Amino acid sequence: MVQLLHWSPSLPSRTKLTLPQSQLFSSSLYLISTAFVISGRKQGGVVTSNFSKSSPPLLQDASNDLQSVPIPLSISDFEITNEFIQGICNNPQTEALAFQYYQQAKTSPSFRPDKTTLRILFGSLIKSKRWNSISVLIDDLGSLHVHPDESTCARLVRSCIRARKLKLVESLLRVLESDKANASSAVSAFSSAMRSYNQLHMYRCTVSVFNQMIAVGLSPDSSCYRSILRSYQELGETEKVVALFLEYQSKKSGTLTVDAAEIYLILCESLGKSGRAFEALRYFREMEAKGMPPNVAMYASLMSSFAGIREAEIAEDLFREATKKGLVRDKAVFMNLVLMYVDLGQLEKTLVVVQNMRDLKIHVSDCILSTIINGFATKKGSRSAVAAYEQLLSLGCDPGQVTYASIINIYCRLGLSKMAEAAFSKMIEKGYDKCVVAYSNMISMYGKLGKVREAMRLLTRMKVKGCKPNVWVYNSLLHIHGKLMNLRQVEKLWKEMIRRKIAPDKISYTSIIGAYSKAKRLDECVKFFAEFKREGGKVDRALAGIMVGVFSKGSMLDELINLLKEIKEEGIVMDERLHESALYALRDAGLQIHVKWFQQSFGFKYDKSFQ
Repeated sequence: MVQLLHWSPSLPSRTKLTLPQSQLFSSSLYLISTAFVISGRKQGGVVTSNFSKSSPPLLQDASNDLQSVPIPLSISDFEITNEFIQGICNNPQTEALAFQYYQQAKTSPSFRPDKTTLRILFGSLIKSKRWNSISVLIDDLGSLHVHPDESTCARLVRSCIRARKLKLVESLLRVLESDKANASSAVSAFSSAMRSYNQLHMYRCTVSVFNQMIAVGLSPDSSCYRSILRSYQELGETEKVVALFLEYQSKKSGTLTVDAAEIYLILCESLGKSGRAFEALRYFREMEAKGMPPNVAMYASLMSSFAGIREAEIAEDLFREATKKGLVRDKAVFMNLVLMYVDLGQLEKTLVVVQNMRDLKIHVSDCILSTIINGFATKKGSRSAVAAYEQLLSLGCDPGQVTYASIINIYCRLGLSKMAEAAFSKMIEKGYDKCVVAYSNMISMYGKLGKVREAMRLLTRMKVKGCKPNVWVYNSLLHIHGKLMNLRQVEKLWKEMIRRKIAPDKISYTSIIGAYSKAKRLDECVKFFAEFKREGGKVDRALAGIMVGVFSKGSMLDELINLLKEIKEEGIVMDERLHESALYALRDAGLQIHVKWFQQSFGFKYDKSFQ
């Protein structure tokens, strides 16, 4: 360190000012060769140095640099005050030294940091993420019997939780809870902790903080009740929500706070989600009677609750009431109403919901449209779904990818290939060119129509668009080429599946085994069936029927008997053709004991659906 001697009227004679050697090195030539005058002045406990204006231009930058660096005073000759620390902390160039000065100051028995000093110090340490220093300062709060103001406590808690410094939060809360004279700061800190834990979905921590607060005798404010009610709601503990709400009501009776409406909302949401919609409505009316106006979220919660328990009339009444007040803007409400009407079989009312959305200038989502289409298809059949789709288009609705995929599937089931192709083309034009379900349905439809070339062309187009075919697509293509006994293409598709690491499913194996069975390549059938069994596959009626024929034709009696035992264990109902095929195979082999076992185990049943 280089020491400069200077006299100041406000300081003891010959006070020593110190500067780091590195800060003076850049000006050392000028200091040695040129006389200079240091004129000092005290600024908040910091003495700054001003060099002579006659400094050469070459050294002007070094001189200016020195002018901007505050020179710390020797601690032994200067009493550090709160104002001094605040001044150091407020200067960006010396802010990092503030905590060191505080450490020196607290060794003096007469020093106590005031609220402003604590606010500035904590703010600086939080900004620089000096958590160890924050830990020391928190410990000092207890030993020095001082506390920050409410806003500082809240900010400190919030910052520590966000940084996952939960031990610091625990330490601060323990310090604050012990000082009954500063209960407001403690309540503010506890409230901030609960709110921050909820934001991170750490609801059990919120409950723990609230219980700690009650245990030490602190009285929760409205913000605390709001946080604890929210945590219990998220934990699904409705009874706790109701009990704490009643406790809040008894303590805050007659007072309307900013948190009151939010507390009522949490209560109603919690009751509604647990199926207690009528209780939620009663508290809602109570809230209105107290002069608290309802909001969009409150009506949305109630309408969704009654829609959930399929109370259509009450849900409709609330919808009309909210519409008159201009409080219907939540799309989730309309989705819940649509689901309610679909479940109740009142499909026409789903179209009324869409009309209401259009009147309110609320966008009808793809999810709502597809739910309506699929609802009509399930409840009233595919043709009703087509009519509903056309009506939705007439209302000005804009289908999305899911709706297009649904209607294409319905068109394919009805054999309306032209309409399916038109819908598919519109979907592609709108940019929905990577929908695997739509491609799969179209390829399957082309297969049923025998349009193999169109199916393969669509597969190529799919790959070009970057849409990866899935097992459904390959199953459709395997089925198409298998029916035509185009084994070369079947083998090519199978190898492509394996290369793309797409695991074949039961339908895949049924298709390829069926193709080889038609071509009378029984060894290939046995090979793929063995592979299917190695992968843990369970036979169904379709695959069992093929393999009974394969084993019968190949006189593989042991395999046939094992397969029949598996069919019996799986409880598969045999149709006439399958039954006769197995029975004749056993008779032809002269296995009378197995014939008798087969007749006793399976009997002779007709299954008309498979004739």
